[in-house]
Formats: sequence, structure tokens, C-alpha cells
Amino acid sequence: VLDLCTGNGSLAVLAAMAWPDVQVDAADLSTDALAVARINLDRHGLQDRITLIESDGLAACTGPYDLILCNPPYVNADSMAELPAEYRAEPEIALAGGADGMDFVRALLRDAPARMSDDAVLVLEIGHERAHFEAAFPHLNPVWLDTSAGGDQVLLLTREALAL
Repeated sequence: VLDLCTGNGSLAVLAAMAWPDVQVDAADLSTDALAVARINLDRHGLQDRITLIESDGLAACTGPYDLILCNPPYVNADSMAELPAEYRAEPEIALAGGADGMDFVRALLRDAPARMSDDAVLVLEIGHERAHFEAAFPHLNPVWLDTSAGGDQVLLLTREALAL
């Protein structure tokens, strides 16, 4: 499993706890985020099962992975300009996804198939950016997953769908 854009490592910790026989890589560009993730995986005693990787996107993540979880920067430029103060406390690099919010996602979807096993899936959070996602990737037909925030914020794509 790869938790890309791991931030504080919560998805990596949850994945390791959900699947006790799985090794998890947790990658982030931010060394500060990785320091917080280290605290969280140590707190849960998962230092032998989760490997922290400093990586710009998938650059240092070799795989192959059976599952990639990713909560990337996806907020579009207009929304970034209107974020309330509590969101501005987060580092901009963790939120800002370019004009349409899809800058990181474009690179991820381009590069992910080479890091995925044949039957792998990618689970991707895009927040309130479904319209931008669909405009940027009209050829994809993701499975939209129901979450407590609704059915249009997290999607699933297979390696097969990405490789077409």
C-alpha cells in the first residue's frame, strides 16, 4: 500500500491497522509532515510496517503497489482565494492544486500505472472538485465512493482504467 501525500500519516496508520499483513509506504514532499507522521506511526507501534518516504509525487515511490491512497493538493485557485482562516492554517502546498485544482492529479494519473500491480486500484480524494476532475479527465469513468461528506469527493480508479 502507498499513502501518497501522507501528511500526518493517518491513512497509512489506518491501512496498517486494517490489514495487519501489509507493508505500507507513506510519502510526502514535506519533511515537516513526515516528522508528524513519524510521531503518529511510533505512537501506534507501526515503525516496522510503515516506511516514510520523502518524495515529490511518485518520484521516489517505486512500487509496485496493490493500493494507492491519495489525498493530494486539489483546491482550485478561486477556492484558495476564498478559504476561511482555519483552512489557511494548513500549508498552502498541502491544499493548492493550481487553476482547476488538478495539477497534482494530472501527474499522478499519468505516472501511477507504472507504479501499480496489474490488479491495483487508486483511491483519490478530490474534495469539491468533481466538475474540474470530470473536465480534466473526460475519458475516465471512476467509481465514486460514498463517504460521510457525500458521494462525489472520493473516487476509485483501476490500473487498467488508467493505462488505457
